[in-house]
Amino acid sequence: MATLRRLREVPRHLLVCEKSNFGHDKSRHRHLVETHYHNYRVSFLIPECGILSKELKNLVMETGPYYFVKNLPLHELITHEFINTFVKKGSCCALTYNTNIDEDNTAALLPNVVSIDLMDLSCNLDSKKYKRISWSFKEKKPLKFDFLLAWHHTGAEESAMMSYFSSYRIQEHQPKIAVSTMTDLQCPVLQSSELGGKPEVACGAWELLDWLGAVFSDVELNNEPNNFISTYCCPQPSTVVAKAYLCTITGFILPEKICLLLEQLCRYFDEPKLAPWVTLSVQGFADSPVSWREKEHGFRKGGEHLYNFVIFNNQDYWLQMAVGANDDCPP
Repeated sequence: MATLRRLREVPRHLLVCEKSNFGHDKSRHRHLVETHYHNYRVSFLIPECGILSKELKNLVMETGPYYFVKNLPLHELITHEFINTFVKKGSCCALTYNTNIDEDNTAALLPNVVSIDLMDLSCNLDSKKYKRISWSFKEKKPLKFDFLLAWHHTGAEESAMMSYFSSYRIQEHQPKIAVSTMTDLQCPVLQSSELGGKPEVACGAWELLDWLGAVFSDVELNNEPNNFISTYCCPQPSTVVAKAYLCTITGFILPEKICLLLEQLCRYFDEPKLAPWVTLSVQGFADSPVSWREKEHGFRKGGEHLYNFVIFNNQDYWLQMAVGANDDCPP
């Protein structure tokens, strides 16, 4: 009975909302992006826009590549060669593919710190600590996984990872890009100073997040009586925009790429625009062992960990961070 009662419980969710300005010295927008390592999907929505700028279009097309390696032994990620080639010369992330964190063995590589600190090991690759870890991975517990890998670097060839893992089954992938232009889209009215919303004046951050979920899922927002699929409608007050541009990138996306995209969206308002705000939404892999930094992530009834920026034309922003199940509060 206790088990049935737990199964019927509404999943626990945590949503943290804050506001700041990109020009503030203490703004932590970049740090939050850089420490959310395993990103599955990135979407941005620009109201009153029908055609993407050349700068944004180029960034979207340059989001990849990432790699899929079949049956890669875990010890390969702590070899002298791997650390010297990838860890020391850029930002490298890896995540086991098709593993369930609540049921299976999983592993993840962060660009700076994991349970085994590769940067610490790299200082003394002949130490007893390194030899013991290597022995554990190779002989005592010779784990193999299918891995997703991505590498951000400067001055090296893109094919370095393909050639390095050429003795394994490795595939290079480019993120999938989906774009659409929506017409006569009903959007919530937002004011940067009203994070919690104000009746009959502006909608709040949590109302916006619900609305974005509906837009990204292509849910009809008209709440017509004969619609038996969804009765959801745009929160009030709202306004209708003639066009809105939605772009979604799906793959294994590094934080560095998202930082560049966020910076370009901030510059979107350098010239006068009809849009009062734009949004950038990022979803993490449901089965990533961590959410932000080294914060342990669980699945249980839902593996969500995501964040959303609302960028206003005065360079104010809202930041929304959400996790579920057993996760700690977002940073």
